[in-house]
Amino acid sequence: MDAAAVEALLRAQLENCDFRVQGEGNHYEITAIGAVFEGLRPVKKQQLVYAALSAQIADGTIHAVNIRTFTPAEWQARGSA
Repeated sequence: MDAAAVEALLRAQLENCDFRVQGEGNHYEITAIGAVFEGLRPVKKQQLVYAALSAQIADGTIHAVNIRTFTPAEWQARGSA
């Protein structure tokens, strides 16, 4: 599995989010930006992303994931684009 495939899985499950996925093999760094994260605790934000990849994590296709989540306002405040 490559980063583009991981991003496609995320986009299919979490609509209206922007993703930046880096990595290869079975280790990935994921940055997710979306209004869906508004008002959620950090654990719940990560659970949303993990849920989109649950089958691949369960079967070992994805072994390690580092997730950072942001609302659009948080992302903009960071000066990121």
